[in-house]
Amino acid sequence: MALAACTSRGGVDQRPRLPPAHWVKSLHLPGVVDIGPRGDGALVVAAAGRLFILRRPGMVTAFARGPGGYSTRQGPEPYLTVAGNDRVAASRCSFHSGTIFALQPGSHPGVVMIGPDGRARRFASLAAAMPTGIAFDATGHFGHRLLVTTRNASGSSVLAIDCAGRIKVITDHAPAVEGGITVAPASFGRFAGDLIAPDERTGRIYAIPPDGAVALLAASGLPHGGDIGVESAGFVPPGFGTGDAAFLADRFSRGNRHPGTNSVLRLPGSELIKAGVRPGDLLVASEASARTIVVRCIRACTVRYVAAGPAVTHAEGHIAFARF
Repeated sequence: MALAACTSRGGVDQRPRLPPAHWVKSLHLPGVVDIGPRGDGALVVAAAGRLFILRRPGMVTAFARGPGGYSTRQGPEPYLTVAGNDRVAASRCSFHSGTIFALQPGSHPGVVMIGPDGRARRFASLAAAMPTGIAFDATGHFGHRLLVTTRNASGSSVLAIDCAGRIKVITDHAPAVEGGITVAPASFGRFAGDLIAPDERTGRIYAIPPDGAVALLAASGLPHGGDIGVESAGFVPPGFGTGDAAFLADRFSRGNRHPGTNSVLRLPGSELIKAGVRPGDLLVASEASARTIVVRCIRACTVRYVAAGPAVTHAEGHIAFARF
């Protein structure tokens, strides 16, 4: 598989001029595995096969528990994403703001759709392919479709799913990526609109455009390997400031070298701003200890180490942002 040359220069700056920021535990939540932002400023949290709404630290409520609600016990990593109010012109249908899409691992893998009313239904089936990541294309480069990565014999497949649940294969030849995949905003240099996906085994971060040609975005420079390397990613949103924060799931994993704490971690915006992070930057965190880098791509990409979490952290899913 041919890859574009790495665009970062010099790897990770292990001696930043400003002291690194720190992820701290803000909420204990057993089985927490992923976090996503809602349009109303709250966060959707997946934990122990259920969903919760987090509106501020300590204020968490159950979601989708009524008739026809959401529950899954099939597999430990049912990552999620939240759709925007976007039309898929080629399919003559639309996604609707606030709709949650969650991976359903297990013997019958697929994608589940949970509406704002808390009712859930099977949205798409993935045959025998094990899903490993999910993101929504708000930029339109993939036609405002849902993007899902699945595991295959050689690495990963990338699938685009329209609002009617129809699946288009973007590529069957991507590296073995998983976790907090995300789509780059228009400000992210030549990788704008690409699917950004971390590979924990190699510590590399890849960019995948709609034509499926995989490019090496950057080498993280962090320790890598299974359950160790880069896992979680998220783009700092417009208007992000000192009153905002980043959030990350720290799942308990029994017997792991980094067992986690069953917590939602919080990284204050004030610390990120002091560390030189700004809107449009990409944050990527390792599964072990939530070591976090910031990637900035304009003409070229630069990579800096900016934060770390508790040594026992077992980070999962996406990095999300909210004002609380």
